[in-house]
Amino acid sequence: MEKLMIEATSNKIDTNICPVNSYNEWDPLEEIIVGRLEGATIPSYHVTVTYNIPQSTARLYRLFAGRRYPKFLIKRAQKELDEFIHILEAEGVVVRRPQIMDFSVRYKTPHWTSKGFCTACPRDGFIVFGDEVIETPMAWRSRYFETSAYRPLFKEYFAQGARWTAAPKPQLLDELYDYKFKPPEKDQPINYVINEFEPVFDAADFVRCGQDIFVIKSNVTNSAGITWLRRHLGEKYKIHEIESTCSTPMHIDTTFMPLAPGKVMINPDYIDTNKLPKILKSWDVLVAPQPDPVPGYILSMCSKWISMNVLMLDEKRVVVEKSQPSMQKAMKDWGFEPILCDFLNYGPFGGSFHCATLDIRRKGKLESYF
Repeated sequence: MEKLMIEATSNKIDTNICPVNSYNEWDPLEEIIVGRLEGATIPSYHVTVTYNIPQSTARLYRLFAGRRYPKFLIKRAQKELDEFIHILEAEGVVVRRPQIMDFSVRYKTPHWTSKGFCTACPRDGFIVFGDEVIETPMAWRSRYFETSAYRPLFKEYFAQGARWTAAPKPQLLDELYDYKFKPPEKDQPINYVINEFEPVFDAADFVRCGQDIFVIKSNVTNSAGITWLRRHLGEKYKIHEIESTCSTPMHIDTTFMPLAPGKVMINPDYIDTNKLPKILKSWDVLVAPQPDPVPGYILSMCSKWISMNVLMLDEKRVVVEKSQPSMQKAMKDWGFEPILCDFLNYGPFGGSFHCATLDIRRKGKLESYF
């Protein structure tokens, strides 16, 4: 009888465990949100977009901004997205999806108007610390209402015990932006499209290593945004800034990617290893191989270094772009087990495996790895 009572109590506790629990990029993945392509609209024309995409794509952007994405681009990307979801589910991961929204609808504030973008990259608008989901104050006007697609999911998580926080909603007035911005020439100091008018940041400019968090200042994340998150998280966490030499920085996950305890992959074009935070001296700094060229022209919002945008399923298994044999070999040499997936056609929508996901639950607890 005593044994039965213990088992019954254990089962009851299991059903009440908060579904949100994630502290780093590598603990065993149990539940994840994967983005959608339905309703995708090319972002309305704005300086923040123009200087955050490759020049070849930027030339077309001015012509097609605000229109729906062509069906052939969505069809190609959707096929790869379906395969990615199949891989995740086959590896035992619960996959959740945002609502479908029509991002071609124009909206306005008292100061500006815009159409939307898409929900292809949930990594940008949200970040998870333990049982807390934080909505971020993104700098693109076309992403102002993107978070609405995730509300049914977060209402569900909140009802089951998760904490749900939103950073101050930004005004995104003209005063925030440098409309005369030009990328710096080689060896010139980095300058940014945005200033310190108000706190803004994308979650994808941060990566988590337990109690230590790494961030880059970028064209969508300013110092005020980093300060807001540092104050909000308090003394439990330490935020370390990584210096990027990219002339148009945006999102840390093609520059600096923690893969496992004691192992971080860095972009040799954007990172000077001599300028990394001293705390990383005890870690293996793995230099990413140069991306393999892809035959033919691939329209993309991302740089060639999207090859670094991998997703860790645990400390060994890693989802890697199928067209990148050099990255696959490097992962094997470093002791990982690459799982291959085609995903190049997701590039026009803003990212790859890490961008396209938001890990909600990983099997682990808050630790210090330094």
